[in-house]
Amino acid sequence: MTAMEWVLARKVIAIVRGFSPEPMLGLADALYAGGIDLMEITFDQAKPETWKDTALAIKAIRCHMEGKMLVGAGTVLTQEQLKMAADAGAKYIITPNTNPALIRKVKDMGLVALPGAMTPSEIQAAYEAGADAVKLFPAGNLGPTYVKAVRAPLSHIPLLGVGGITEKNAADFLSAGCCGLGVGGNLVNKEWILAGQWSQITELAAEYRKVAG
Repeated sequence: MTAMEWVLARKVIAIVRGFSPEPMLGLADALYAGGIDLMEITFDQAKPETWKDTALAIKAIRCHMEGKMLVGAGTVLTQEQLKMAADAGAKYIITPNTNPALIRKVKDMGLVALPGAMTPSEIQAAYEAGADAVKLFPAGNLGPTYVKAVRAPLSHIPLLGVGGITEKNAADFLSAGCCGLGVGGNLVNKEWILAGQWSQITELAAEYRKVAG
């Protein structure tokens, strides 16, 4: 199974931001126990000093969950970050925006490109640049009806709903036509992680798994 086939089959990507590498393995285990085997580790653009830790976290999870979990990098805005992510073993690259040059570079490196877009023009531009699927962001603000409306003329472009996705609206976004979802703080709860409350994360992950099938 290719990386993109994995994303399409499993549908739910857990988005992790703002953590040092230390708790990442426990988090990965908790998510996997609940049925989620896709993780996106994001770069913090305001803190370049943390980028190395982001890459280390990607590598640590990839090695710890070898063959069981597919790890990607998020909020990738520069070629420097792209190289760090690729060297760490990220299999897919997610951005908040549409940057055709960066999308093409991702594809040249043999990785899955999941760039962010909001408008029909941005979505089409991202797809023309080589995106495997386009991250509709912020999906929660736009709503499932927007997804359905955009999918009517652009049904050939796979859309991932990201931003404001919860276990309560996930089914609505999938029904509207999203091929997958990115879930952040609602699932990867900071307080639970810092307290090591892995069972709560596993339980919520299982709810997303049930919705996604």
